Amino acid sequence: MEILFFLLETAFFLLIGSALLRAWMNHLRIHMRAQPGRFVMALTDWLVKPVRRVLPRPLAQGRNDWGSLVAALALALAYGVIRALALDLVYGADLSAAASLSMILVIGLKLLVRVLLQGLMVLLLVYAVLSWVQPQSPLMATLYRLCEPIVRPVRRIVPTVGGVDLSVLVLLVLLQVGLMLLG
Repeated sequence: MEILFFLLETAFFLLIGSALLRAWMNHLRIHMRAQPGRFVMALTDWLVKPVRRVLPRPLAQGRNDWGSLVAALALALAYGVIRALALDLVYGADLSAAASLSMILVIGLKLLVRVLLQGLMVLLLVYAVLSWVQPQSPLMATLYRLCEPIVRPVRRIVPTVGGVDLSVLVLLVLLQVGLMLLG
């Protein structure tokens, strides 16, 4: 059963992460024709496009990509429903409707926050490593635009040590602490 839970969580992790990355790229006005834009669109179009059609026009056409954010939330809640049903089948817990709903919300929102924190960690790790080993890579410009709004405020606080910028390392530590607090 653990293998099934792992596969289910991995699939939802990828879908939710893609929806969140799509929202972030749209917020920053990064063209979706380049990678990772094409990838996230291929993974999320099936859900984001219908969500955008039902959103009120100001939300659907605003600066923030509410369609992608609502899709990420819907996917997280769908994971919560599936996980709660599976737990109920395996352990046979007979919960009230309120307890089941709260369990679904907690499971879904916890996954959403975990995907956000781990996704940021992956972006920052790729950004840092690529800046050291291949700073002229075509992907570096996109990674710079994705990561710089997150790194810039920390860079103002954390001084360089011996000419080395430690702001990404500080962010990675803070994200890891956030994951530990999440449990």
